[in-house]
Amino acid sequence: MSTAHIVESGPVSTGGIGPRPLFAVGAVLLGSFLSNFDSRLFAIALPDLRGAQSLSFDQGAWLSTAATASQIFIAPAVAWMATAFGLRRVLGLPSLAYAVVSLLIPLVHSYELMMALSVVHGLLLGIFVPATLLIIFRNLPLRWWLPAISIYAIRVGFSLNFGISVVGFYVDQIGWQWLYWQDALIAPLLGLFVYLGTPAEPVNAPLVKQADWGGMLLLGSGMALIFAGLDQGNRLDWLGSGTVVACLGCGAALVAGFFVNERVVAQPWAHANVLFSRNIGFALLIILLFSLTSLSNSLLAPDFLASVAGLRPEQSGQLFLVYAVLPMLLWVPLSVWLIRRIDVRLVLIAGLAAFCAAGLLGTRLTHAWALGDFVPMVLLQSFGQAFTLLPIVIITLSNSDPQRATAFAAYIQVARLGGAELSVSLMTTWLRVREQSYSNLLGLHVAKGDPLVSGVLSDLTRHFDGAGSGEAQSRAITTLAQIVQREANTLSFIDGFWLAAWFGVAALLCAACIRAAPPGPFTPKGG
Repeated sequence: MSTAHIVESGPVSTGGIGPRPLFAVGAVLLGSFLSNFDSRLFAIALPDLRGAQSLSFDQGAWLSTAATASQIFIAPAVAWMATAFGLRRVLGLPSLAYAVVSLLIPLVHSYELMMALSVVHGLLLGIFVPATLLIIFRNLPLRWWLPAISIYAIRVGFSLNFGISVVGFYVDQIGWQWLYWQDALIAPLLGLFVYLGTPAEPVNAPLVKQADWGGMLLLGSGMALIFAGLDQGNRLDWLGSGTVVACLGCGAALVAGFFVNERVVAQPWAHANVLFSRNIGFALLIILLFSLTSLSNSLLAPDFLASVAGLRPEQSGQLFLVYAVLPMLLWVPLSVWLIRRIDVRLVLIAGLAAFCAAGLLGTRLTHAWALGDFVPMVLLQSFGQAFTLLPIVIITLSNSDPQRATAFAAYIQVARLGGAELSVSLMTTWLRVREQSYSNLLGLHVAKGDPLVSGVLSDLTRHFDGAGSGEAQSRAITTLAQIVQREANTLSFIDGFWLAAWFGVAALLCAACIRAAPPGPFTPKGG
């Protein structure tokens, strides 16, 4: 079976132009931001949620895993669902159910019930991003595609940076419950916009009859288990944990079964041959590398400010709001303007180069860095977000057929969600291992009886003299240990920035290998 035949035999992912395109754009805006924003808020606010609900560390960790794994379970199949059942059914009713679940979660105090609601919450949330992307291709005029895709693409940078400020405001000012209750207000508005902005479509009965339910379950379940293994791996010591081994092993077996299934069924849902293109292969690889190099923004800088500088989200949030979110109001229109006029690969290279530069700035880190020292780095990261994600989406779409995107969309969602989790797991493990190594190496130079160490301890003991001689000596030793820990942490973050920079270099090399896309709706018009 040829690749062309497989692609052409897939369901057509087109629909009628929406009766009110502005509402369709509003649905794209709300759906895409809601998904990333909620995921970011939950990640930042998890410690506060554990405290408010009296959850143990393990309970909080599994709650987070379950909420995201359920997103990964459903996301690959959403494009097919939209093609089979229509966007109104796929987005309308789930948005109302999402509002109800979001309203209930803060009100329950049973961990088991909270876990069940979080799984449902994640399943519904996993629908929003893939479905709103389909709105662009199914229901918007061609001239609206690029601005709408820019809204879809920039959601990541916006939610990563703005979420830090919002968490601080909710937790300290009006209550952590609003991390969920905001969705009870926003989700019904999303459903209304979908109803007003998309046409009514009948159920595609022949497509439902031929549905590859087994393939969807195999891929969704396999990726959800792999995610769970990656998410818990760093906490449970990877292959030293039977739970992690079981999740990774069973997940890999299910994904392998999915690929076998797609080879033998009469109507494959997402045949792997849709990926057999040089440009698409490199584009998917760049998505993964982008997830890794952008950790300088999403993980390294915020975590350093929290763990070494000791700042709460509300204290560090202003940095990311002012120097990352607001500049995007300039960067995004500029990116769209350039993509219309020059080769999109040049825009992509500019964005990746900004992330490389941000990573290199991070390698100059010291424990004394405060908010102001991060300003140049955050500005570069803001530029990189706007000039990387939108171009890579355009490159991917330019080398595929948006009208037959059902199969390809499954792999896009795997790359989007799986790549992000793989990146976080890899970097978290890297930071932990490097911190342990540096703690050991620094500890070798803090030996009892060393004149320099004795001098430092004497100075610290005098500093704590007011607490009594015994207590002063104990505090001095504790403070010296904390200094060693602080420096080990700082050195590990420097290594993290080096790693992010090198991943950016690898992404640049991949971008250089991408060939010009065939003429299409995203071809530069010139002038």
